[in-house]
Amino acid sequence: MAEEFGNYLKRLREGKGLTINQLASLAGISGAQISRIENGLRGVPKPATLRKIAEATDVSYEELMGHAGHLTESQSSTGGTGGSVPAWATSKDKRDFRQMLEDDGELMFDGIPLNKEDKQRIKDVLTGLFWEAKQMNKRTKPKHDSSTKE
Repeated sequence: MAEEFGNYLKRLREGKGLTINQLASLAGISGAQISRIENGLRGVPKPATLRKIAEATDVSYEELMGHAGHLTESQSSTGGTGGSVPAWATSKDKRDFRQMLEDDGELMFDGIPLNKEDKQRIKDVLTGLFWEAKQMNKRTKPKHDSSTKE
């Protein structure tokens, strides 16, 4: 997957007419990191890095997340949820945390107001943790234990 994403990133960068150093500068990451990604020497970038590359290349974040394997087709077409809301969920339960961070309303954490940069950083970190947990859940599906007493 890392090699496939690296090839995609290289085609994207070249299609935008950017050198490795130009993309690195625009994204605020090192040229060496871009080179390692493109050559498949580094794993698939974390969502926070993908966000920087998306902004630097003017490509949607969801598109990069999809190419990197962080989103399945159904997740990217449903806004990243990938699952249905349980029947028991109330309107309060259904609030989308990402949307809450993207809204212009004031948010606070521990009594301290969050500015736009704070919200973006929180969103990037939570996105990374969310998709990492989703991947781990795929790998560690619980096996039925027949020795369990009923």
